[in-house]
Amino acid sequence: MSAPAVNRPATGVFSPSRADIPARTLRTDRWWLQPLMVNLGLAAFIVYATVRAFWGRDYWVADYHYLTPFYSPCVSSKCVEGASHLGVWFGAFPPWIPMGSLVLPILLLFRLTCYYYRKAYYRSVWQSPTGCAVPEPRGAYTGETRFPLIVQNGHRYFFYLASLILLLNTYDAIVAFHSPTGFGFGLGNVILVANVTLLWAYTGGCHSCRHVLGGRLKHFSKHPVRYWLWTKISWFNARHMTFAWITLGTLAFTDFYIWMVASGTISDLRFVG
Repeated sequence: MSAPAVNRPATGVFSPSRADIPARTLRTDRWWLQPLMVNLGLAAFIVYATVRAFWGRDYWVADYHYLTPFYSPCVSSKCVEGASHLGVWFGAFPPWIPMGSLVLPILLLFRLTCYYYRKAYYRSVWQSPTGCAVPEPRGAYTGETRFPLIVQNGHRYFFYLASLILLLNTYDAIVAFHSPTGFGFGLGNVILVANVTLLWAYTGGCHSCRHVLGGRLKHFSKHPVRYWLWTKISWFNARHMTFAWITLGTLAFTDFYIWMVASGTISDLRFVG
């Protein structure tokens, strides 16, 4: 007697042309470990960043001009005195609007549309697919041609905007070389500079940046400067995944350190001033 018919997707590992295997996968290794770690890592950052974005205090250290990147630029009249490097543009934000709302959506869209992060959450969150020889839970695939995934095509524009914000973060790191008596630096400066340097490494390794420098060139030999820049950026591009995760950690750590100093929980370790 033949086995009863089973409704299966017409594509993927359950397509009619594949062997009739009832198990989800025959893999015996821990294929689920990597997507699990990705989910936990992304969830941890999202929870922390959301809490801090709506925290509304302990984001500015007046003595040393430390401003957390989660609140830069702080352009609301509700910002504490001295934290508005670019001036006050708006009135007091209500509690349900974070004071970093001017840039947080841009940075979020830049990361969400990043080629690496697409790979990470497509495989881990949406399971499309979770791993090789592991079927995804859906049979249809429409690509990035419909809303909301068609927004992924705007990645290059989010890259331009994120680069402008990164210039602002660089400015914040420079003006933080301050003490009540003038020039000074401490552990907070080391953390701010390290964070912004790694952010440049991540942003510079973006595929859009690589295309800006070397894309559409038919003859590299006729554009030696752009070719040289393209080869340097390609080194960062090959390590884009590494910098993507490192910068999530440094962003959270930078904010946490400034939070602790601003709240008086710890004191900044000063080297000069």
